[in-house]
Amino acid sequence: MLDSILENDIALFLYLNNLGTVQWDGFWLLMTNKFTAIPLYIVLLFVTYKSIGLKKTVVAVVFILLLIALSDQTSQLFKYGLRRLRPCHDGDLMDLTRLVKSSCGGKYSFFSAHAANSAAVAVYFGLLLRNYYKHVFTGLLIWALIVAYSRIYIGVHFPADILFGFFVGSTYGILFYNMAKFVFKKYNKQLS
Repeated sequence: MLDSILENDIALFLYLNNLGTVQWDGFWLLMTNKFTAIPLYIVLLFVTYKSIGLKKTVVAVVFILLLIALSDQTSQLFKYGLRRLRPCHDGDLMDLTRLVKSSCGGKYSFFSAHAANSAAVAVYFGLLLRNYYKHVFTGLLIWALIVAYSRIYIGVHFPADILFGFFVGSTYGILFYNMAKFVFKKYNKQLS
């Protein structure tokens, strides 16, 4: 059964990866670049501050930093524990993979830290800000899905890497949001 899942994952990767065209490469390279999201993070911090105030924003930032660290390190544990080669490092797939950027990245692929981290940020801030901004949760999820898909497009992750990473990141996002909410409630009680 696992062999069948892996075969389907490879087939889906090759199909999606080879849909890419030179005209779209620049866009997807931009979306996969971790520094591209810095303006979004600045906006999220600003609207968080405007919505919940400085002290709660500081707490929110501490939780998001811990969240990203946990998400990223969990990805590394899985990558080095399972040692599934990236498609661009797999000798059977290298010639079939449309590698868009000049380097392939680390050796192992399961699971995508980009997918996990973007999902974690999207879910955490989406839940934190949903009562203040009507479509923020949906918008952030769309952004995270685009970032996650960019990893398939550029040829460095399989769909299963993306799906599992998105699941882990979303789960951590919910968990850390609930921890932050708990701290906010304690803070509110102290002010009363």
